[in-house]
Amino acid sequence: MRSQRLLSMLLLLQLRQRMTARQLADELGVSERTVLRDVLTLAEADIPVFSEQGRHGGIVLLPGSHLDVNRLTPSEVEALRLIGLDRHQAAQLGIDQTTTQRKLRTRPTPTGQTIPLSELVMIDNRGWFEDEPGGADPASLAADLQFGRRLRIGYRRSSQASPRSLTVDPYGLLSRAGRWYLVADHRGHPRLFALERLARWTVGDQPRRLRAGVDLGSVACRLMEDLERSGSVMITALLDADRVDLARRVLGSRLRSTTRIDDHQARITIAYEQLEAVRQLLQFADHLVIIDPPEAAERLKELALATAGRYR
Repeated sequence: MRSQRLLSMLLLLQLRQRMTARQLADELGVSERTVLRDVLTLAEADIPVFSEQGRHGGIVLLPGSHLDVNRLTPSEVEALRLIGLDRHQAAQLGIDQTTTQRKLRTRPTPTGQTIPLSELVMIDNRGWFEDEPGGADPASLAADLQFGRRLRIGYRRSSQASPRSLTVDPYGLLSRAGRWYLVADHRGHPRLFALERLARWTVGDQPRRLRAGVDLGSVACRLMEDLERSGSVMITALLDADRVDLARRVLGSRLRSTTRIDDHQARITIAYEQLEAVRQLLQFADHLVIIDPPEAAERLKELALATAGRYR
């Protein structure tokens, strides 16, 4: 039924935050075209589901928008088990699994016995080593952004202990890699404000003042490209070969190249915005040696000695 498919789509998006049309189509057993039609149907019903275009686009349910699972029918509750809810996720949604498990049907084994799927499959869609991001609620902020006015925000930069007040002209919200950002101009310059460090905001009396010829999409794309391409300091280092996969996970787009030298070592290049960022490489300990530039190697040595001094 289409109603159950729409419900399943909403719950999948609530649990996983972002999915591609292809992923949703595979989960729901329909075509991508059908998924996009369903997204349009939900959006027209004023449900905050959005389709983002581009290579990194996807389907997003605005965080802070919750579904009332207590009103689901038994058949709808059964459908939840079939889309991959684990115990942790079911508890988050307020679902009693003791009733849903009895509704599962499996193919008979050669002996005629049946084993519930819940005993054979475990699904956990949470990211590794990740906490739920805190801070401002995207749904509440999005509602205030609809007034089209300036915002007075209290924002704490990562290097600051407490927030400071800023007046910004908002374009909208951006979701990237499980984190939400306010995209806004501050004194005429575009910036990304992480919602997890947005302590407060108030809607001003004046309409927002946006630069001509740009919109949310163009401003956000430029900010993301600038962030990923920035790298005035290029580091060349030798890394133990068995740590290359770890380097890819930790460094992400900062890792610009990897060349295997032999079975034991690889040469890597890393891009940083400033020299001080080499402190990130301390976690590789004696598995990494910086060979260029000399000042980066010297700074890492100073940091290592200072760290060792704390344990004397």
